[in-house]
Amino acid sequence: MPIALYPGTFDPVHYGHIDIATRAAALFQRVVVAIYDSPANKRVLFSTEERVELMRRAISHLPNVTVISYNGLTVHCARAVGAAVVVRGLRTLADYEFEFQVAMTNQKLAPEIDLITLITRSEYAYLSASILKEVAGLGGDISQMTPPHVQEALRRRFQELGETPSRQVPKARLRDQRAIGRE
Repeated sequence: MPIALYPGTFDPVHYGHIDIATRAAALFQRVVVAIYDSPANKRVLFSTEERVELMRRAISHLPNVTVISYNGLTVHCARAVGAAVVVRGLRTLADYEFEFQVAMTNQKLAPEIDLITLITRSEYAYLSASILKEVAGLGGDISQMTPPHVQEALRRRFQELGETPSRQVPKARLRDQRAIGRE
């Protein structure tokens, strides 16, 4: 069975990521979760080292899954670890369109490496790291989105940033809303 690479930013890891890693672990002899070190188009909340540690703890129940960080092209990382397959999760049509374009590019760069996509389970279809961070930052309940150690890491990070989540949304009076509309 080939080795699979499961790349991503994982900022932070959530139950949707863990589900894809778990399902990939059942399909492949070995899965390498590769955490992208410095994404150009994303501002990350956690350092690479923190994301690696959060992921390691989240998938510690999977004996055939390891976690590394990487820079550069994903196909170069796949070659370096001996992976014949890149695994990606799909939630939406937008995910499909993006992954299709990346897969076509990777096919040109490394035709020996295939892409396998796993469709998200319905209970995680809404979930993304961006949504998780937004809900956590606004004091929402994230217990159904990510493991306890990640919940705690998010709480600490927002506290460090001085963005302690509010437990209650301020109430706006109707006259306040009308005044805003006139501005």
